[in-house]
Parts: sequence; structure tokens; C-alpha cells
Amino acid sequence: MNQPPDPSPKPATPWARRLVVLGTFSIASVFIWSRLPKQVYRTDLSGIGKGQAALVLTVDGNFMIGAEMLKVLDGVRPDFAGSVQFLVASMGLPEGQAFSRRHQTSDGTVVVLDAGGRPVAVLHPPRTPEELRQALQQALGR
Repeated sequence: MNQPPDPSPKPATPWARRLVVLGTFSIASVFIWSRLPKQVYRTDLSGIGKGQAALVLTVDGNFMIGAEMLKVLDGVRPDFAGSVQFLVASMGLPEGQAFSRRHQTSDGTVVVLDAGGRPVAVLHPPRTPEELRQALQQALGR
């Protein structure tokens, strides 16, 4: 008698499984790497008010607005390098939480402070890079 062919798939070989795992890991790694910020932003807020203007972005890891704002800051930062500190107030750190309470910020809010540490502008979040540039120029007295 003729038996019908077995429709069940054949088990994958160990090499095929390893290649699938390696490929998945590689694709995930490339995706995660591409989502990382291109520049490093310090989270040490102790330098605020010590002679240099500062821009502080509040970031809450549970939301995406702050992470998206990093891209806007990346575009503005080269224009003010050396004259403005670009900092991040992380809501995951006690210092960032204290900053957020003091300035009533949330994820994505940008606070621009003058050299003495006084707030010049609070942007919830800035709509354009030009809005950020204007606030920074105001903090620098330009």
C-alpha cells in the first residue's frame, strides 16, 4: 500500500537553529545600536549655576518624548559647544527627580538656565530647533 507523504516539517538541524538565533541577535543589536543617542549627555547637574549657561533635558525612561528630544539637541549642540552645558535630568536618579520637582518638568521638558543657574526658559517640549536656539541665545545674552 502507498502511504501519503508525512506533512509534518522536519526538525531543524542544530546548525540551522544556530544561524537563526545568530541572525536574530544581529538584527536586534543593529536596531538597538541605531536607536542610541549619537552624543553623550552628562547627568551630573552639580555644575549648574557655576559660571556657564546650561540646557537641561528631563528624561523619563518610561516615555519616548525625552528620547526623541535628544535628536533635536544633537542638531543644536554643535552651535553652542563650549558656551553651554548640555545636561540630562534623568527621572531614574534622585538628582533628576529633585530637578524635575524644583522646575516642574516632565519627560521631554527643556530648561535653559543662565550662568548663575536662573531659569531663562522652560520649553514643554520645544517644537523646533529654532525655538531652542532662541532660548539659548537669550541665556547667553546675545
